[in-house]
Amino acid sequence: MSWLTPVFVAALLLGAGLELWLAARQVAAVRRYRGTVPGPFTGSITPADHAKAADYTVAKARLGRVTIVVDALLALGLTLGGGIGAIDALWRQTQWGQPWLGLAVIASVALVIQLINLPLSWYRTFGIEARFGFNRTTPRLYLLDLLKGMALAVALGGPVLAATLLLMERAGRWWWVWAWGLWLAVMFLMTWAWPAFIAPLFNKFSPLQDGSLRERIEALLGRCGFASRGVFVVDNSRRSSHGNAYFTGIGRNKRIVFFDTLLEKLNAPEVEAVLAHELGHFRLHHVRQRLLVSVAGSFLGLALLGWLSMRSDFYTALGVAHPSTHAALLLFVLVLPAFMFFVTPLSALWSRRHEFEADAFATSHASAGELAAALVKLHRDNASTLTPDPLYAAFFYSHPPPLARIARLTAGAG
Repeated sequence: MSWLTPVFVAALLLGAGLELWLAARQVAAVRRYRGTVPGPFTGSITPADHAKAADYTVAKARLGRVTIVVDALLALGLTLGGGIGAIDALWRQTQWGQPWLGLAVIASVALVIQLINLPLSWYRTFGIEARFGFNRTTPRLYLLDLLKGMALAVALGGPVLAATLLLMERAGRWWWVWAWGLWLAVMFLMTWAWPAFIAPLFNKFSPLQDGSLRERIEALLGRCGFASRGVFVVDNSRRSSHGNAYFTGIGRNKRIVFFDTLLEKLNAPEVEAVLAHELGHFRLHHVRQRLLVSVAGSFLGLALLGWLSMRSDFYTALGVAHPSTHAALLLFVLVLPAFMFFVTPLSALWSRRHEFEADAFATSHASAGELAAALVKLHRDNASTLTPDPLYAAFFYSHPPPLARIARLTAGAG
């Protein structure tokens, strides 16, 4: 499988080069229109807010370009550069068997990746986000979140990873079918448990106290035929001033969650319209569709890994001299994104279609004008650019560009 080496390098470099080129186009487009507020927004977005959004977008794009290069070099260094092989050789001196050897090697690689990306994450939070007035996270809270995340990864991910390594070692050539079943069970368990047991470790969730707004929301839920365990407000203002709303959980454990920062910025009719949009994703089965695609994708991915893990040239082509189950997992996780990057435009297109459909659902159960007004406020307060490069947006945007989305809603309101 010597062909895999040049194909992987070509895919990685082509993807990184394409991403850098698209980022350059985005920066150029945003700068070009920095001083001109698009016509439909002249009455609701000030020139100062528009310029801030442009500068914020450019700053994030610059950091993004550094991240692209770092990620590409890291992938090359850990694979063809011998990083995984060196870490594996170091831990083999312990004479440990599976799954302990595999857990140690994978944890070490994960720690290396975490440490290399930590300065970029720190600068994103305390540099860019703070400079534009969005960050409210303290260094202490940032480090606590980091430690909690690592502890959860060990406590929850460790046993699953150990079970996967044992299946790869002892379940024969069809181990990946059993691993897929394990992954499905863990995914559904985590989705069920997240809102009640895991998310509260990071944030405080409180029942919505505004009586009139709660009544309005409950009426909307009744019209849409949606049952949940309640409407909650999360204290996102501890970390950021960005606003959002989302659903979480499955079955009877479903919750509706509003950022406290969102409720500070929108009035009751606008909140209702935003919620109607989110309900649209549920009622139109978008969540179910994405779940089915994820399930199918994991099945195909594990089947591919099952085939690759039995080929010695899979390891040597990617810089690992000693085949092992943990090396197969690491190589697969590091190499697959280089090829999956080229699927990004299709995924983004599908997501934008869902957003338009959810908007249409919202306008049949709430006010199109209020939803448009809410989106304008969110774009303004989150400093989202109104003038993205069309090609960049087509490739990466999971939501329709603001002009197209607002124009459709405004036409519906009229």
